[in-house]
Amino acid sequence: MTASKKVKVRFAPSPTGLLHVGNARTALFNWIFARANGGTFVLRIEDTDTARSKPEFEKDITEGLEWLGLGWDEYYKQSERTNIYREYLEKLLGEGRIYYCFCAKDELEIQRQAMLTQGLAPKYVGTCRNLDKEEVKKRLDRGDEHVLRFRIPETKIEFKDMVRGRISFDTSIMGDVVVARDLDNPLYNFAVVIDDALNEITHVIRGEDHISNTPKQILIINALGFRVPEFGHLPLILNPDRSKLSKRFTDTALRDYKDDGYLAPAMVNFLAFLGWHPKENKDVMNIDEIVKEFDITRAQKGGAVFDIEKLNWLNSSYIKELDLEEFIKATEKYISKGWKLTPAMAETVRGRIEKLSEVKNLVDFYFELPEYDPELLRWRGGPLKDSALHMKETLEFLRSVPEEEFAQAKLEKELLSKLPKESRGDTLWPVRVALSGKSASPGPFEIMGAIGKKESITRIEEAIKKTGMLDI
Repeated sequence: MTASKKVKVRFAPSPTGLLHVGNARTALFNWIFARANGGTFVLRIEDTDTARSKPEFEKDITEGLEWLGLGWDEYYKQSERTNIYREYLEKLLGEGRIYYCFCAKDELEIQRQAMLTQGLAPKYVGTCRNLDKEEVKKRLDRGDEHVLRFRIPETKIEFKDMVRGRISFDTSIMGDVVVARDLDNPLYNFAVVIDDALNEITHVIRGEDHISNTPKQILIINALGFRVPEFGHLPLILNPDRSKLSKRFTDTALRDYKDDGYLAPAMVNFLAFLGWHPKENKDVMNIDEIVKEFDITRAQKGGAVFDIEKLNWLNSSYIKELDLEEFIKATEKYISKGWKLTPAMAETVRGRIEKLSEVKNLVDFYFELPEYDPELLRWRGGPLKDSALHMKETLEFLRSVPEEEFAQAKLEKELLSKLPKESRGDTLWPVRVALSGKSASPGPFEIMGAIGKKESITRIEEAIKKTGMLDI
């Protein structure tokens, strides 16, 4: 932990695609770290790739963070800072730490393949490293294609990773790294160093796929005289087969989960546990509890498996905690226009779903009784006439219940008292099918309490008619 400066972290996504759950996890860990240490959370949009960066992807990123409740304290866009990068590129160019490279891509590929054939790690061999100024000027004047490379000194770079401990690199196997296409188009490893320094970032928390970038960035930081931040590299998120997370197994865009009816607190809880766990064995924790217990040194080094079943279980737990009015409001977008759940209807399904999008298929029968085969009314293959008789007896009971007393608890208590325990299914099965038109639905007493006396009687009457066995 840095004692001399206030903690400041950043989430720096590129708006070249939808916000990925892996990036959302990185944003969450940074936000939690900032809040746990009384620090600042910076959102920085790295949009220097003008060909692939899109406003709609930037919007998706900000909306995703807002949905998760990850508000930012400062906001920057790299595209608005190009003059700053040019200033530092020119500085290093003037000092000879950066140089123009005119090597053609096919030349570089030939060199790369030759090294691989010899069993060597591919690196730039330094063809343009020592071109004289006249040669460089001549090539620039005639418009030769070029890039800017940073001279990598042969040394050892070591840093203490907050997650992984000591990590060291031998830079002699790296080769000079490309840092810009030209003075107006810096690449990631250069721009990120400038931004982190000028944004006064104290801790860089990101995925382990950035470990190999770290020594290059430290060398550029040192060349510019900046302060080296602390680094922490989080484990990759993996598919159940321990391959890198992909669409083969699950959705990878955060908004897909939002659209499918996952609650933001459940997703925050789930993402926080992808690579970190509290000291005590807990599964359900809200964001305040996580912030209070968070210690990045407890983050795991090995990959974190994305377990969709665990997410579904967590989400169902959070759904059950919604009060009925919250649940009704949250499910409005998932049911047909014109339908309005009552608290009694909501009560019958709130504890039965894993995600809000499932609600429509569980409540549709309340509003439109589906067509069903009368054969569905049979209990365990018994005579259809028996089902009709049991429904008729139930009908007579329901007609006797005063409107003001027609409620789930009373109906359940009184009707069950009239039915032998060993044969209750003979009555309750056909009655439930009559009320819902389905083989799987909430129980008959829940449904009757939700739809009321008149509709309950009408549906049971229709079911008896469907059997063709009795007059009513």
